[in-house]
Amino acid sequence: MKNLVKLIVSLVLVAIVSVVEGCNGRKTKNEKEINTSEKEQVVISDNELLDKIQRQTFDYFWEGAEPTSGLARERIHLDSIYPSHDRNIITIGGSGFGLMAILVGVERGFITREQAIARYEKMLSFLEKADRFHGAWPHWLQPSGKTAPFSNKDDGGDLVETAFLIQGLLTAKEYFNSSNDKELAIRERIQKLWEGVEFDWYTKGENVLYWHWSPNHGWDMNFPVGGYNEALIMYILGAASPTHPIKKEVYDQGWALNGNIAKDTTYYGLETELNHYEHDKSPVGPLFWAHYSYLGLNPKGLSDKYGNYWKLNQNHALIHYKHAVANPNKFKGYGEKAWGFTSSYSMKGYAGHRPDNDLGVIAPTAALSSMPYTPKESLAFLRYLYTEQDSLIGKYGPYDAYSLTDNWSLPRYLAIDQGPIPVMIENYRSGMLWYYFMKNEDVHRGLNALEFTYVMPKE
Repeated sequence: MKNLVKLIVSLVLVAIVSVVEGCNGRKTKNEKEINTSEKEQVVISDNELLDKIQRQTFDYFWEGAEPTSGLARERIHLDSIYPSHDRNIITIGGSGFGLMAILVGVERGFITREQAIARYEKMLSFLEKADRFHGAWPHWLQPSGKTAPFSNKDDGGDLVETAFLIQGLLTAKEYFNSSNDKELAIRERIQKLWEGVEFDWYTKGENVLYWHWSPNHGWDMNFPVGGYNEALIMYILGAASPTHPIKKEVYDQGWALNGNIAKDTTYYGLETELNHYEHDKSPVGPLFWAHYSYLGLNPKGLSDKYGNYWKLNQNHALIHYKHAVANPNKFKGYGEKAWGFTSSYSMKGYAGHRPDNDLGVIAPTAALSSMPYTPKESLAFLRYLYTEQDSLIGKYGPYDAYSLTDNWSLPRYLAIDQGPIPVMIENYRSGMLWYYFMKNEDVHRGLNALEFTYVMPKE
């Protein structure tokens, strides 16, 4: 009898210990498997993150478009505060980026091909009637199609912004390649707009391209475009024009500065490949220089006698990354997961951020649009934003810029910053925009005329 009592007491004690251990966090095998499974379900994959940000930034150009034209608004402020009363100002360069973002939307299933065609028909109708100056559109347009001056004397043609628009149009011309009447008409209309740009006229008879011309102020802006900066695509398209081409001397003497563009330096242990600043000693520019001309122009395998353009852009992005990791100014929040500097909003208004002009402001587009060049570093920043700083995300993706040091951000967007994100991410994922732009025969003509080496897209 005593042995039976002892056995019962022992069993009770074992049961009590098991309950206590369970309460202290020791799990059975089944409990551990269930909790691990639940944890795995809430971890978002890289592809899901990429899909999400591409959809959000695409929506800037789809549902956020200026309604009359279907083109891109210069800016969208979710706080509805527009100090310059420019809510519906249309951006020409940003619209070029938006044209390409819409193609991403089709490929990713955000919209149908038919929806994209309808939007393109609307946008082309507007562009055909809008103000142009020797074929170049102005920097900004009003919904009426009339020029909205960018500055006092900048109220005419803007050849750089026009080049960004043409880059998008030529990409779309190759994308809409079906034999049906609607896609055939889109291709014909784009070709006519493209052929109307008088690149040769914008040389003013000199061996350089000028950025602006005004019907009211002539050449008073006086901005001959020398490299290196964001405008390489303008020179390539100038040489590619089937109707108004520029000579190779315009590229060599104007853009390449008679070879001085090749005077590179080393910064953060990396070669800059080209001279980023014609008039000062800044080693690298803001990161949009590695994006705007390369939304369609594929830098992989692209080189000429002055430089290797993949190395140029990859090192440019890595220098920005290394600057954030080194963080010489001790700004809050910089590091391996948070980096990238470009022209964007800031606490002091619009500013051109770069490593040697660092205000403590990170612009998400800088790292995110560098995805093809720095996939590991860019993906780390993407994950950081969406999992650790999601207050910086709105309906159209990451807000334009933020500063953790100054506890500053605004729910505001710029087309020229949102546009490269879905496009360059797609180039990282599939190379789609590079593929279609590089298929264009006129583009081949321009690259050949300037003696570039480049990779032909594979079918």
